[in-house]
Amino acid sequence: MLDNLTEKAPLLVFGAHPDDIEFGCGGIVAQEVRAGRPVHLVVCSRGEAGTRGTPEIREAESQVAARILGASLEFMELDGDAHLRVSAEHAISLAGVIRQVRPGIVIAPSLVENQHPDHARLGRLVRDAARLARFGGLSELKGSAPHSIGSLFYYALSLEAEPRDLSPILYDVSGEETLTAWMAAMEAHGSQVLAKPYVEAQLTRARLRGLSAGLGHAIALFPADPVVVGGLESVATGARSF
Repeated sequence: MLDNLTEKAPLLVFGAHPDDIEFGCGGIVAQEVRAGRPVHLVVCSRGEAGTRGTPEIREAESQVAARILGASLEFMELDGDAHLRVSAEHAISLAGVIRQVRPGIVIAPSLVENQHPDHARLGRLVRDAARLARFGGLSELKGSAPHSIGSLFYYALSLEAEPRDLSPILYDVSGEETLTAWMAAMEAHGSQVLAKPYVEAQLTRARLRGLSAGLGHAIALFPADPVVVGGLESVATGARSF
């Protein structure tokens, strides 16, 4: 489970589209909720540009998936699917969410360009928002107290989206209850998974990551900054290749 500066401080996870969070790191959300950590999901479009499923259907699917995972959920009105812009306005809006939720850890899509452009752009916006949330003199957020997060991690929705210049941490999601909840949350997005084997693809990636570390299944998270520890005991378990 994710260590944090404040015990059980909320986990805040951002996704550009409905289903991004579930496919990319839903197992982590499920495990953290089981461990007693509040988890809040923020989705920044309703999949309006997608080929399958209406925005109403996809929002409803996200609501079901969040209930399965045990997380709270909100949708943000930014530019809409396939139109997301990297702007100070959006970064400040996301910083406002960070100040409201006051998380210890934030998770966002990776910054790699070779993926849906909304994913990389949202990753950049969240990175900027995490910094802006600390600035007490920001006039647009004067009604909320500044907040500094402990860590920012990136998740990847595909192999191509995994950063090549960052060493991942592997999050063990091998537990039966965790895997069951993760699969159910992904399958809740029926408009998507009935057309392509998205669930199988994510489970296969997690299985391969797990095998590389002597685990059943694992999800890779990529740290935006070096991870700081106060002792070696917290990093005593490393990946053990066969």
